[in-house]
Amino acid sequence: MSNVTNLNRFRKQQARVKKRAQGNENAVKFGRSASQKRLEEARSEKAGRALEAHRREREE
Repeated sequence: MSNVTNLNRFRKQQARVKKRAQGNENAVKFGRSASQKRLEEARSEKAGRALEAHRREREE
């Protein structure tokens, strides 16, 4: 005699596996390390300060 398989449980388990695989692919494709995020933020702030330093004041 064979074992009884709960099809709902099997379907949900397969969906979880598929979702996990998609998440891993996205992490590789779009993920950045914490140091990369900090470096990008620091560069952005520096560029903003440089732009602000070159701004002319309005004459009224």
